[in-house]
Amino acid sequence: MNKKFESTCMLNPNAILVNGASRGIICDFEREAFYLVPLGLSQILEENAAGFKIKEIMEYYSAGDSEILGTVLDYFEMLEANDLLLFTEYPQYYPKIDLQWDFPGVISNSIIDIDQDSDYALAFLGQIIDLGCRFVQIRVFSKITPETIVLLLSKFQKSILEAIELVLPYESLAQTERWADLLKTEYRIRTITLYNAFVNQIHYKRTTGFGQVVMIKSDIQGVKSCGYISNDYFISGISLFTESQHHNSCLNRKISIDANGNIKNCPSMSQSFGNIKDTTLQEALDHPDFKKYWNITKDQIAVCKDCEFRYICTDCRAYIENPEDIHSKPLKCGYNPYTCEWEEWSTNPLKQKAIDHYGMREVLPEFKMKSDYVPHLRRSTENNPAQ
Repeated sequence: MNKKFESTCMLNPNAILVNGASRGIICDFEREAFYLVPLGLSQILEENAAGFKIKEIMEYYSAGDSEILGTVLDYFEMLEANDLLLFTEYPQYYPKIDLQWDFPGVISNSIIDIDQDSDYALAFLGQIIDLGCRFVQIRVFSKITPETIVLLLSKFQKSILEAIELVLPYESLAQTERWADLLKTEYRIRTITLYNAFVNQIHYKRTTGFGQVVMIKSDIQGVKSCGYISNDYFISGISLFTESQHHNSCLNRKISIDANGNIKNCPSMSQSFGNIKDTTLQEALDHPDFKKYWNITKDQIAVCKDCEFRYICTDCRAYIENPEDIHSKPLKCGYNPYTCEWEEWSTNPLKQKAIDHYGMREVLPEFKMKSDYVPHLRRSTENNPAQ
């Protein structure tokens, strides 16, 4: 046994336990990673949060089943190998993580949809900057030139914007090289995703810092391609985790505009709060219904409240299993926290009524591969790989 196991230790202060119905996870905020653990280990760590000696716990289990003893030892060795344990004689000097969340702005993130008829974008971009927005995803549903994108990005030159994501149609390898050149000069762009390509691959990646051009095969068909829940989207970061304790992990502090200029919580949602041509973003924000989704947490949502991934997961409210229940599980989630299994969501018999309600039949074929989905807007400083 590792000699360290004779010393007093505790769960690393940069990590936190989250229990689901059938198992738990440990979120490591320092590395933005998570680790699956059985509920039995979670219970041991919770009951001994003030400090413990692994040797003493192993001695307790040594009187029982040797197979269980070996399993417990394996898990402690995994925790130690991943720096999830802090060995100290003074655990009282390490306080728990403060799970409060705040943001110094009215709006933190935005999605902007553009097609060949959109003529509103420049006015919209200026307004979201005034609201303190830090993260923007621009989705284009028609051919567009790098020069047009550069014009749009010029609105952000003297702003506090931190990250930009672009979702664009693939045209040619030559055009893809032009997008890579843009990434080399526009450092706030984190990801350029080119859909309807001939291959799924990372075409270009910055050698330093974050940023990449990604090609995906999917022929994205607009807003109905959004809202998919996958473990590829999980972010074990302190910002999302703390925000999820108090707010909706997708819609909180978000304002969006669809391809027709309608101001919405998300372009995929049906309710509009005016059009950018005759309504300001502030006027839309002042509408009594605009913020109704902001404070819906995963702890309030059916099934999600029993999921071990609930604080590191996105939460679509545009497409839900029961359109009549605002607290219903996301429609495009195939995870079952009671069996710990993933399944293809679109073939679930219980979801067929909702699929018809949202008119989703015509886009279902594009959901065959995880890598084919429209990337979620990720409010994180981490790299954003193709989803």
